[in-house]
This record gives sequence, structure tokens and C-alpha cells, in this order.
Amino acid sequence: MTTATTPTLAESAAPLELLLVDATLGPVRRFVPDLSTAKWAASLARKPDLTARRLTGLGVEAGRIMGGTSTLATRRGDRRFTDVAWTENPVLKRLVQLYLAGGQTAEQLVMDADLDPRDRKRVRFFLDNVIEAIAPSNVPLVNPASAKAVIDTAGLSLVRGGRQLVRDLASAPRIPEMVDGTGFVLGDNIAATPGGVVFRNEVLELIQYAPQTDEVYEVPTLLVPPTINKFYALDLAPERSLVEFGVRQGRQTFLISWRNPDTRHAAWNLDTYVRAILDALDAVEEITGSSRTVLGGACSGGILASIAAAYLAGIGRQDRLAALSLAVTVIDNHDAGTVAALVDERMASRAKAKSARKGYLDGRALAEMFAWLRPGDLVWNYWVNNYLLGKRPPAFDILYWNSDTTRMTAALHADFVDLAMENSLTRPGALTILGEPIDLGKVTVDCYVVAGIADHITPWENCYRSAELFGGTTRFVLSTSGHIAALVNPPGNPKASFHTNDDLTSDAKVWLKGSDVQQGTWWTDVSRWLDERCGEQRPAPTTLGSNRLSVLAEAPGTYVFDR
Repeated sequence: MTTATTPTLAESAAPLELLLVDATLGPVRRFVPDLSTAKWAASLARKPDLTARRLTGLGVEAGRIMGGTSTLATRRGDRRFTDVAWTENPVLKRLVQLYLAGGQTAEQLVMDADLDPRDRKRVRFFLDNVIEAIAPSNVPLVNPASAKAVIDTAGLSLVRGGRQLVRDLASAPRIPEMVDGTGFVLGDNIAATPGGVVFRNEVLELIQYAPQTDEVYEVPTLLVPPTINKFYALDLAPERSLVEFGVRQGRQTFLISWRNPDTRHAAWNLDTYVRAILDALDAVEEITGSSRTVLGGACSGGILASIAAAYLAGIGRQDRLAALSLAVTVIDNHDAGTVAALVDERMASRAKAKSARKGYLDGRALAEMFAWLRPGDLVWNYWVNNYLLGKRPPAFDILYWNSDTTRMTAALHADFVDLAMENSLTRPGALTILGEPIDLGKVTVDCYVVAGIADHITPWENCYRSAELFGGTTRFVLSTSGHIAALVNPPGNPKASFHTNDDLTSDAKVWLKGSDVQQGTWWTDVSRWLDERCGEQRPAPTTLGSNRLSVLAEAPGTYVFDR
């Protein structure tokens, strides 16, 4: 049974665009009762006998716990209570059992109440956060690892942890530091694939990567990264870079690096970013001499790439595209997890007004909100490590990228919120870009869509429904990984696998049940798919850029260093 402390992935997942509302308004409201909580309390008050039975049951279980006869135990894999002291020390064992009993009773009381699905999700969301926060493992000295660290360091562990807590609370994002970034250097051991900036405008830099094979495919690839965080999730580190992998397969690879906007750029909206993608496409065509390009996008960049593709289809220029590839991209936001239930029109209006006053949505607010999506892993885990144990967080490239935040312009923020709230991309003509009504069904080039089954930001079921919106032949692939791990999925991991099923006519769960599991990474699968759509091979160019578009800077460019 799922308890209040163990929400399912589908319940905790949320599409990026809806998180933009939550990030703007802040995470504090997760711990503040709202109207749904009041409805819950009122419903229980109308069922005094049932409520009394639940509370009596809690009292009976508490008696068993104190008497040492309770069989309550933590779920397998709960890292909070792996220390043997939690089970061998009678006081700590009873404390954990009381905690578990309280969480189970809270979950039962939520299920007992007469609530509609939206209110039920809101109440469970509130309780999940509160119960996660009051876990005994989060308490100094009560946590046996914390007590041992205090003894071993003569109290210095708590001193170091206290100092780190003060530093973290002093500036946004006000969450425990997740990564030791001192060893990472952009262009050296991260974002390190050789290349050069061959085009720059106010909005973006276009990076062309140097060939690493004697021959390259004639059709190039243009990648559109998310508009949140820096572009190098797609070029993370040597041997862990999707860009590097593609170049080694003979791809002519181009990647956009978005500018980190500030108050001067508040009016940049969807039109601005789609126009910038078209400008980059112009540059790719000029440099390569190819009339067709594979357009790819990830997360919010995938939304922009989809809109750009639909725009080209609408104006009769879809012939410029050889194919479309999307990674962890949600376009259909219907019923997309708990956060969808938490956001309403009033809150969306407040969020847009707040970012409009500032001119942008601060990326640090988004980093804070992403952490609170998985508080056990991304908040309380580091709370224990950093503050209770007084340790430094690990050095990890993905978390370094995650901490390298960017701002989002107020206008783009508002447009993304409206897209999600109105689900307008699912309705032909409901959105107009650069004067052209957008209809994804007019995109008839082949599409490759990949999602992550453990993705807590872009639910894979929504990615699946999004893939069905296009008018061409679509290959949907489901990686057995999470949001960023789906992007950073190099060959060589013996645990890597992905699901495939050519029948996209059924719903997501039926598709999954009928799918085949392939061992390895989807990187090799998409490479074979691209081989069939990228034309013939020809000698690799010896220089980057063109006669008109010369190299302006070495990769990773200059915009990536903007803070």
C-alpha cells in the first residue's frame, strides 16, 4: 500500500510548465494548509465514528509499539533508516514505528474523506511534505549517524553543519547544497566537446562541433536545449555527452546555447525563441549546404522545437526538416501529476504577475522547486549529509549542471504557463506563433520521441500522448531512467535498457504492457534511426563555419558563462 510518506511516481511527477507557477510562488505553501485541507477536516468531522476508529487504531498500534510487539517496519530500500541502530536500539526502533504508524493513519484518513480527486491530491501533497519533514532521521543526535559523528569529531560535525546551514539560508536557492562544484571547469572536464560558436544573436549562440570522423552524414542535426539551466546537459562530460556520441557517429552536430536573460529581455516570448531557432536553422543550412536538417529538442527546448516545426509546416516550408527528435518533452499536459492539481487560474495569474514585476523568473527558484519535487532525495538526504553529519556533498556532473541555473524571461514564463493551463498545443490553431496558427498534426516528417519511465518532471505517459499529436510516423522509446538520466545515457552501463513498441494506437499503459525491453541505451537506437534519415556520407569539413559565418569563440562559447 502507498502511504502518505511514499507517493507513487505518477502522483509526484509534474510537467515543467506547471512547475513554473509553483516556482514563482515558492515552496512554503507546501507546508501551509489550504482550502482542500479545510474540506478534508470538515469531511472527517462529518464522520466522527470512522475518524475515532482510525485514531483508536493508532492508539492501539502505539500500545503495541511501546510493548515491543508491533510488526511495523520500514519499506525495503528506505535509505533514511538503514543504520542498524534504527532496529537494534529499542528507543529508536519504537520512534520509527510511531512515525510509520502516524503516516499510515494519515493516509487512511485521506482515503476515508469524501474529497474529489483534485482535493485529495492537494491534501496528500501537503501531508507528504509534512511527514517527510518530521522524519526522526532529520533530527540532530536522534539520527544515530549524527550522534556518532558528534562523538567522533568532538562536536565539530554539528559546528560545520551549522555554518553550512547559515550559508545556504543566506541566499537562494534556500536548500542544502547538493554538489561540490570546485572541481568542474567548463570547456575542460564539462561541456568539453571541441567546437566553435559560428553564429550569435541577442538570444542565442550556435555551436558547431568539430568532426571526429573522416566522413560525415550530409544532413546535419540542430539541437534545442531547455531554456532552464545551461545547454550542456546535452554535452555533459567526456564519455557522458550526447553531442560527443553523435559527432563520433559522423553527425554534423549544432547546438544552441541560450543567453541568460535579465530585466532588459523581459518581453522575449515564444515568438522570440521560435524566431531564434529559425535563425539558427538558417545558419546551419548556410554552413553545411544542406537543404534539410534534423531538428531535435529536450524538455522545454522540445516544446520550442515542436512549435518551430509546426510553424514551418504551416507556412509550407516543412521541406527544410529531415526529421524531428524530442527527449523528455511534454506537450499534452492533461492530468499530469499532483502539481497539475495544485495549480489553478488564480495562482497562475499571481505567478505571471510576480515574474512580470521582476522581469524574469529566477532559475534559483526553479532549482528550489525541482528539489522539493523529490524532497527525500534532494532536500532531506542532503540535510542529513551537510548539516547533521557536517560533510561536503559529492562532486557529480549532473548535479553541477543542475546548480548552474539561468533565468527565464517574464514573457516566456507567462507563455509557458498559458500553454500548460490551456493545453493549447493539443488543439489545432489554438496557438499562433509569428502570425501562423500552430497545428502539430501538420508535422508529417518522421519523429523520434524518448521519455524516462522514472521521470519526476515530465511524466512519461504525457510524453507518450504528446508523441501522438504529430501527423507523421513516430517511434516512441521509453528509457528505464529519470529525467536527466534519460539524456545522459551513454553506452556501457550494464543496467541500461529501454522499451519499444511500434504500435502507438493504444493508451500508454497498454503500450508499455505490449512493449519489448531492449538492453543498452536508446542512444544507439536513435543513431540507427538517424542513419536512415541523414542522407549519404561525404568527406568531413576541415574548418568550422562558412565564408560569412566565421568562428566567434571556441566551444562552449560565451553565453554559457553568464551568471
